[in-house]
Amino acid sequence: MQKPAIKPANPCFSSGPCPKRPGWEPAVLAKALVGRSHRSKPGAARLKAAIDETRAVLGVPADYRIGIVAGSDTGAVEMALWSLLGARGVDVLAWESFGSEWVTDILDVLKVPNARKMVSAYGELPDLTQVDFNNDVVFVWNGTTSGVKLPNGDWIPDDRAGLTICDATSAAFAMPLPWSKLDVTTFSWQKVLGGEGAHGVIILSPRAAERLVTYTPPWPMPKLFRLAKKGKLDEAVFEGATINTPSMLCVEDYLDALRWAAGLGGLDALCKRSQANLAVLDAWVAKTPWVEFLAAKPAERSNTSICLKVVADWFLALSEDAQADFTKKLSALLEAEGVAYDINGYRNAPPGLRIWGGATVEASDLAALTPWLDWAYAELAAKHTGA
Repeated sequence: MQKPAIKPANPCFSSGPCPKRPGWEPAVLAKALVGRSHRSKPGAARLKAAIDETRAVLGVPADYRIGIVAGSDTGAVEMALWSLLGARGVDVLAWESFGSEWVTDILDVLKVPNARKMVSAYGELPDLTQVDFNNDVVFVWNGTTSGVKLPNGDWIPDDRAGLTICDATSAAFAMPLPWSKLDVTTFSWQKVLGGEGAHGVIILSPRAAERLVTYTPPWPMPKLFRLAKKGKLDEAVFEGATINTPSMLCVEDYLDALRWAAGLGGLDALCKRSQANLAVLDAWVAKTPWVEFLAAKPAERSNTSICLKVVADWFLALSEDAQADFTKKLSALLEAEGVAYDINGYRNAPPGLRIWGGATVEASDLAALTPWLDWAYAELAAKHTGA
């Protein structure tokens, strides 16, 4: 097969850290408050602006609290688990690697009483009709390593007794989130908007805030997780007073991404861009016999972390190690050509490809990528099949 002539203008398709917004350049950080305290008046104002603009773009209700925390999305989820769980039973759902981490935390580390796991294979969702909402419920909205998302929040009742704790790190800013269904929502800057890493965001409903001040967990609480003090919510956290020192460079970068998002038209425009990206790959998969989506059902296919599997008969006859070696070589070949960076599947996922389709990716770059995927596959497949 002849090597394609046109390359993507931006070969960055990593699922985290994700591509920067179109037109980004280091100059956008020129006004960052480097060398200044985050507790100074201008530093605090920048952090408060990040919270306010997050609320505006995502459409977070006015009575929900938004805080900037340490440790990326992982830190934000851990903060929620350690601070809120144990008051009642827990249902924890998992259909990919990160959801499985929360299963481990809840069942094996915190050892929450009356906790049960509901786990499904990569490419599928658990049976959502079996969730007990008298319990707290922990889940990801979008399976970053499986490419499987929740199609909606209709399965979550409004009159639930427990809290819903949602890891939304590869869904926020690309999928509509039904705030009335979510009591805790977390994400990280380096995902959908392509911000720089290490910072997380936690969003609390009034119900979650009430739990924080009426319930004390039975385990010691690390300082980084303390959202309440002496029976009262630490409201300063939700005004921009972070528990530990943030990077003001990262804050400036996030503000730039939020301004870009608002300039496009906000959340609706971001979702449409991401859906257009999925449509490009959907059209290519439909006409390409050697590849399929890992997500079995179209309504559950992620429009951000788009996961693909090789389905050629000769490939399926290989051992799993050999399959993983093939997809690794395919990804490396594309990287060497300067066509696509970091698209090999997640290390714990089935062998395959993972291509980011969030709003910071241009559909034209994905369209340019698909002929290269066919070329790289043909180059490597020939060595196995002799074709």
